[in-house]
Amino acid sequence: MSAEASVGGHAAQSALSQPACHSTEEARHLGLLGSKYVKLNVGGSLHYTTVQTLSKEDSLLRSICNGGTDVTIDSEGWVVLDRCGRHFGLVLNFLRDGSVPLPEDHRELDEVLKEAQFYQVQGLIQHCLSAMQKRKDVFQSVCYIPMITSAKEEQRMIATCRKPVVKLQNNRGNNKYSYTSNSDDNLLKNIELFDKLVLRFNGRVLFVKDVLGDEICCWSFYGEGRKIAEVCCTSIVYATEKKQTKVEFPEARIFEETLNILIYENSRGSGGLHLLDSRGSGSSLGAGQSEEDGAVGGDRRVRRIHVRRHIMHDERGHGQQTVYKD
Repeated sequence: MSAEASVGGHAAQSALSQPACHSTEEARHLGLLGSKYVKLNVGGSLHYTTVQTLSKEDSLLRSICNGGTDVTIDSEGWVVLDRCGRHFGLVLNFLRDGSVPLPEDHRELDEVLKEAQFYQVQGLIQHCLSAMQKRKDVFQSVCYIPMITSAKEEQRMIATCRKPVVKLQNNRGNNKYSYTSNSDDNLLKNIELFDKLVLRFNGRVLFVKDVLGDEICCWSFYGEGRKIAEVCCTSIVYATEKKQTKVEFPEARIFEETLNILIYENSRGSGGLHLLDSRGSGSSLGAGQSEEDGAVGGDRRVRRIHVRRHIMHDERGHGQQTVYKD
């Protein structure tokens, strides 16, 4: 035993001095079965326990009790451990009961794991690792949708994401005209479809929402950090009395574009796969859709699909016609 541990007759009379000062089998037996008390000063946090509790697992604490590890004992008989004592009570409770509730906070749980590793309490180490894995599995199974707060954040998110990205921009308040009678229902249908696609392609595609943009309802599809396609669901109705904004719900087209960008799911950094339109380059568009291409980065083009009908009856009244003009 060190000279520090032998300071004064009072220190020699401490509970720890009897089992821990000797390395003989007799002293070790007395320490475990005699339930001798130990006073521990862990970074200023004082704990009073038994040698039997500290010796339940093959750990650093057992080694201290049986004299296998040198320790510092102050003049009042306190075993001084140079560690933060915030979680030491949790370590003791685990040794007493074999199980202990762990902190919910991830950072605190990591701190407990570090203390368990220092004291070499294998049971507590495994307990912490199991809890971390369970929380990781739960977190991965949760669907979460980032909300765009700025254009800079959006650019960074799309540029760094290794998955295809689908963005729904909806801002009902950004309209200077009144809406047609079915527009609100169609807007809700677009939002509901977005939620369903999030659940269906969770983990494969990153879905984001933008409620601050200029578009009332617009879908954007990204792959390899660039925009691949866009589906705009709004148009202006030129009625006989006044202009109105109409929101459409092109469900099939939106679902098709979502499937199209899956080709970019594992292509980031692989030299670039080029998306081919599933309808073919020479096929014609449906009667209710029009499409125009805008050049982006040389030969890379973005398919912009604008839903509009050229002539139809206005939903507001029988016999009135609504004409959509480009």
